Amino acid sequence: MVKAASLTAVLLTITLSSALTTLTACQAALPPAPPPARQKLVFMAGYKPQANLPFVGAYVAKEKGFFDAEGLDVTIEHSPGQGQHIQLLLSGQVHVTTSDAAVVLQRRADPGLPLVSIALIGQRGQQAFVAKKASGMQSPKDWEGKLVGYKGTPPPDLFALLNAVGADVNKVQLVNVGFDPRVLVEGKVDVYPVFKSNEPYLLTQKLGQELVIWDAADFGIPTLGLTYVTSEAHLAERPEALRRFLRAALRGIAYAREHVDEAVQIVLKYTGPEADPAHMRFMLETELRDAIGPANQTKGIGWQTLEQWQALAKMLQQHNALGEVDVSKAFTTALLEDAP
Repeated sequence: MVKAASLTAVLLTITLSSALTTLTACQAALPPAPPPARQKLVFMAGYKPQANLPFVGAYVAKEKGFFDAEGLDVTIEHSPGQGQHIQLLLSGQVHVTTSDAAVVLQRRADPGLPLVSIALIGQRGQQAFVAKKASGMQSPKDWEGKLVGYKGTPPPDLFALLNAVGADVNKVQLVNVGFDPRVLVEGKVDVYPVFKSNEPYLLTQKLGQELVIWDAADFGIPTLGLTYVTSEAHLAERPEALRRFLRAALRGIAYAREHVDEAVQIVLKYTGPEADPAHMRFMLETELRDAIGPANQTKGIGWQTLEQWQALAKMLQQHNALGEVDVSKAFTTALLEDAP
């Protein structure tokens, strides 16, 4: 009986070994399993192709394979204008776009759009005011008796600047100047509103002007810049994909910071050959400087705090540029917790 049992055990071992060998051979003959499908996301930059820092983060992440590494298939598009990037975000056709922080608050207040900033890239506002250095003006107090331009509607930081230096707003003549900085060169205004990463380059490098610049943040006025923004619906439905998008885009910004020349060349792939590389570099370097502030020095680019958003909301409300809004719902740090 013992010998019979031993023989049975040996035969069973041989049979199992043969079966395993056959299974291994069959597995080896099978084609490798396809990799899991990458999740598709659409990022729409809020303006034409150029070197705004949130745009650059996405461009670099795409070209350097950072999105691929996160298992994402990201399509990069650009807004055709008139706020369509926000409309497309809320209709579900776009998953992430860019928006000025003040606009996020204003659109949440009226008409109540469910926009959420997932990263605050600009720790300072995008706009400033300039005059010809030859004008002799040194302070916004010197704007009294002068023609001061604005784009569209007078921005709240203009009035905040005047208040900060004790200037009398009634002694300042405000003029709607549009988007052509030549009005400053031609003397049609004494003070011109600029997008800091764009128009100072045009005025100094293309139009030969020496400038004095007033940035509201330098006067202690709370201003914030561009954000990566999504919708409440996307945030609820696709938090992990958005987290991976943000991780890759912030990695793209970090790479651009260390490799500015290469980042500019990547930007030019999107702008086309008509763009001025020096202009794109000026824009990128300006926004890289404004991406660092007291609130994110330890947490890194993109970090945002309730105190920042509350201070901005208070300033806007003081100048009748914002209605009632729940500031805490306008942003989240949940996706930033494990970002670089």
